[in-house]
Amino acid sequence: MDQSKISLDKAPKMLDPRKELDKLKLGDLAADVLQMSINKLLVNLRFLDSAMNRLRPVQYEGPVAVDGACFYYSPYQLLLAYRQAREIPAHAYLHGVLHCVFRHFYIGSLMDKQCWNLACDIAVEAMILEMDTGCTRVGDEDRQQEVIDMLKGEVGVITAEKLYRYFLDGGLTQKELQDMKRLFIIDNHDGWYDNESPGDEEEDFGQDSPSSGNAGENDEYENQIKENPEDDHAPRNNDANMDDAKGEWEDVAEKLQLDLESFSKERGDRAGTMMQNLRAVNREKYDYADFLRKFSVMGEAMQVNNDEFDYIFYTYGLEMYGKMPLIEPLEYKEVKKIKDFVIAIDTSGSVNGELVQRFINKTYNILQQQENFFNKINLHIIQCDQEIQEDVKIENKEQFDAYMDHLQLKGMGGTDFRPVFSYVDDMIRAGELKNLKGLIYFTDGDGKFPTRQPAYDAAFVFVDDDYNVPEVPVWAIRLVLGTDEI
Repeated sequence: MDQSKISLDKAPKMLDPRKELDKLKLGDLAADVLQMSINKLLVNLRFLDSAMNRLRPVQYEGPVAVDGACFYYSPYQLLLAYRQAREIPAHAYLHGVLHCVFRHFYIGSLMDKQCWNLACDIAVEAMILEMDTGCTRVGDEDRQQEVIDMLKGEVGVITAEKLYRYFLDGGLTQKELQDMKRLFIIDNHDGWYDNESPGDEEEDFGQDSPSSGNAGENDEYENQIKENPEDDHAPRNNDANMDDAKGEWEDVAEKLQLDLESFSKERGDRAGTMMQNLRAVNREKYDYADFLRKFSVMGEAMQVNNDEFDYIFYTYGLEMYGKMPLIEPLEYKEVKKIKDFVIAIDTSGSVNGELVQRFINKTYNILQQQENFFNKINLHIIQCDQEIQEDVKIENKEQFDAYMDHLQLKGMGGTDFRPVFSYVDDMIRAGELKNLKGLIYFTDGDGKFPTRQPAYDAAFVFVDDDYNVPEVPVWAIRLVLGTDEI
């Protein structure tokens, strides 16, 4: 088999099968070939059985594509590719299914289309390479692996989101991006975007779109495609349908992750990259500001309580007695504001000082909002590695500003969470913390936890770009953030 790149939309030159079969028979034969390819995938990758039959095959005159509901393909192109190498249809179908599992088609309107298309293709191909099944090998595996290994050295775990950010930040030259496109492009993504159909995609990084791969090989057939760029069956981005498809594939991804994690270690060994991608896509997204407000406590604030104010008596008094209302608005209202609060910072040797600075800055920016602050607060910022290194008490904004201006990390030893909890318990017994709602512990790794549940809420904020899920005691609240979320 020729080791050059092969795909459904760039099949080699050969005789037009329509001279031997009429169009109906051509479509039936292509459908049989596709179903046989899907069956091979099901035999080799049984853990993907819940995803394999989710896409409805649709024949049309254009490049292979998926939109979350259908797998679109040209019977002519598929048969050409299958005659060249029987693995190509299975590879293309698995490629499309994985796009759907990770909801690559469900994207925002502000995405850079060129970078996102390439990032998605590379992420999917990395997973297919790791599965290492013979029914999907098409000859480019060695060259693809070299590129993927290089990218792993730059971004760590290969996900479409991390690659997209890397490409946007100028991690590669235009020539390198062009070479990657030639190596990894499999399908057409036009249907992911609004008001587009296959063939409308702009040239990514200066290269031909996949729909033009056979230009000149069969002019009559190619002209027919170009004359019908908006075929009735062409994939299109319909917001309602995309939302429905997104929900269905979310369920598939969650079940797939559960299967890989809980029921089959053997399967997980063959899909480590997929497992990390599933953790990333299934990870619940939290607004850190909302998360922080959950630790607020009830307190009395000096402001009008509109909920308990009776406008009828108020206006009646003004009408009857001039400027003398019969009832005055209440001056106090019970509101949720942060008063006693503890921020613990892991200052072990593995902690990134820049991340700590960003975390405290983010927390500070949330806390300093007027509705979250009492006029006087009791905030303790504790640094700790294996022992307490520093405790700074903050009572107002001015002190907080001064602390941020002179922040220095102290410690850099091992990681032990227990000293902070013992220290806070001592402050509660001494009356230093009278109304402590919660403690947030910022850390980037494993440590020793207290054996007993504290009398207050405790949350551990982990920073992990590899989408691992650290273990915490059952009484602790766990929040995992990426560095871009801080």
